[in-house]
Amino acid sequence: MKRTLSLLMAVLMLTAVVLTGCSSGGTTSGAASSSDASSASSEAESESSAAEENDLLAQIKEKGTITVAMEGTWAPWTYHDADDNLVGYDVEVAQNIAKKLGVEVNFVEGEWDGLLAGLDDGRYDIMVNGVGVTEERAEKYNFSTPYAYNRTAVIVRGDYDEINSMEDLEGKTTANTISSTYATQAEAHGATVTGVDDLNQTIELLLSGRIDATLNAEVVFADYVKEHPEANIKIATFSDEVEKVAIPIRKGDDTATLLAAVNDALKEMSEDGTLTALSEKYFGTDISKE
Repeated sequence: MKRTLSLLMAVLMLTAVVLTGCSSGGTTSGAASSSDASSASSEAESESSAAEENDLLAQIKEKGTITVAMEGTWAPWTYHDADDNLVGYDVEVAQNIAKKLGVEVNFVEGEWDGLLAGLDDGRYDIMVNGVGVTEERAEKYNFSTPYAYNRTAVIVRGDYDEINSMEDLEGKTTANTISSTYATQAEAHGATVTGVDDLNQTIELLLSGRIDATLNAEVVFADYVKEHPEANIKIATFSDEVEKVAIPIRKGDDTATLLAAVNDALKEMSEDGTLTALSEKYFGTDISKE
């Protein structure tokens, strides 16, 4: 009997030990699971915060301003009026984009090549300056959807009759900002290009006979003649292709959301008639549609 009681007590004690161990092990495992979940959640929040800090659109919204690069000397795209106010088609396009993003716009003016360099190193968020889309530029920048379309005109002096087609540029001298699409087109057709800073300098070279021609947008020629009706210049011919104008943004994972937001803004401006109204205001015709 005593032996039986002893065996029974031993079994009960062993069972208690086993149950206690199971209970203890279960509690430890649950604590570990809770800790792992908390750690994973913390890491996810940290990664999300880091991604937001590196996102250019998020930075722009946090600052409350978007920095836009443009020349300020290329009417009617971007120029100064009689009261020295910065105005033009691109100025108002940029202002509308900023408004749709819910921020203010900070314009920075400069020469063409410097604007592209500033875009490269992050000094400017976007460049709104009648930038034509080319294969070479598309390798370096992400472009928005086009918001304007250009025909390129070959402009000469009123008494100059040696150019009647793009092929006639072979062996001729022209002037444009060196990295512009107009300089590229002139060189592609065999012209020697002189680098200049702006349109006024180009026209001075043309009228003085130091160059044979210059290439520029048809609408820019029309605007210049409207402002300078006495200018002895004319359009000799047009390029065959229609140039697409868009907004370049430097490539990178941190700029994808900004590009999408800019495209959304341009789409809204196209659908609600804003781009058409601005085109007619500054160019006298709708250049927002191909």
